[in-house]
Amino acid sequence: MRIDYLEFTSPDISASKAFFAHAFGWEFKDYGPEYQEIANAGVSGGIAAGAFAAPLVILKADDLEAALARVSEAGAEITKPIFSFPGGRRFQFREPGGSEMAVWSEA
Repeated sequence: MRIDYLEFTSPDISASKAFFAHAFGWEFKDYGPEYQEIANAGVSGGIAAGAFAAPLVILKADDLEAALARVSEAGAEITKPIFSFPGGRRFQFREPGGSEMAVWSEA
């Protein structure tokens, strides 16, 4: 699997969006008040509403269930089981060193 997406969180999406646009020239696709997809940043990403947390690294897999099995067998703690969202499904996990990550698939 490869890194496919980075997701930031912000308690004030409008302020974060304005900052990124002004400082870096990033553009956005509006998915409502809870989510903004980032465009033209060099890697795909988004800003989700919520309390600040470290950016979430998201990997892409063809077979989400197999990916879940692999990370579980390798010792990850599953923090969010598989769920659907517009465009696909994903799960989140914490690797043994403490980093929160996610894996998504289109199907």
